[in-house]
Amino acid sequence: MTPPTLNRRISTLERQLVRAQQRLAELKRRRPSELVSDYELAGPRGAVRLSALFHGKKDLIVIHNMGRQCRYCTMWADGFNGLRAHLADRAGFVVVSPDPVRVQQRFAKSRGWEFLFYSGHGGTFIKDMGFLPKPDEPWPGVSTFRRRGRKIYRIARAGFGPFDPFCPVWPLFALLHRGVGNWVPQYKYR
Repeated sequence: MTPPTLNRRISTLERQLVRAQQRLAELKRRRPSELVSDYELAGPRGAVRLSALFHGKKDLIVIHNMGRQCRYCTMWADGFNGLRAHLADRAGFVVVSPDPVRVQQRFAKSRGWEFLFYSGHGGTFIKDMGFLPKPDEPWPGVSTFRRRGRKIYRIARAGFGPFDPFCPVWPLFALLHRGVGNWVPQYKYR
C-alpha cells in the first residue's frame, strides 16, 4: 500500500472512530434515566449526601475508583487531577472509592490529588451503581447524574479499561514503534 493510500485509510478510520464514539455517547444518554437514592457517603468532614456533591450544578460526574490497591485507577485519577478545574466548571466532580476515608485521604495527599474524594465504604452506593460486581471486587468507571428538584437520576455510566476514552496514555503509547506492549502503570517510576 502506498503512503498516500495508507494515509487516506487512516484519516477515514479516525473520522469513523470519532463519529462512532459520539454515537455511543448519545445512545448511552438515551437510555432511560434511573432514579437513585440520595446516598450517604463518607468524607473528610463526615457523612455527605449525594445531593450535596452537585455543588450548585445540575449535573454530577462520579468517578468510581477501586482505591489505593489499583495502579490503573491511580493513573486515571492522576489524569483527572489535571482536568479537575475544567470538569468542575461544567458539573460537580468527585471520585468515590471503597477505601475508608482515612486511608483514601492519606493516599490522595501522597499523590497530590486536589479533587474531592469520598468513600463508599460500608454503604451500598458502589454496588448499587454496578461497580462492585463481585463481593470485595470493585470495578472502575464513571456515572453521570442529573438533579431535577430533589430527585437524582443517573443518566449514563461507563466502565474503565485500557483504550477507553477516559485515559490518554493508551492511544499515545499505541502510536509508539511497538505500541503499548506489556506496559503497566506503576505508582512510581525511576
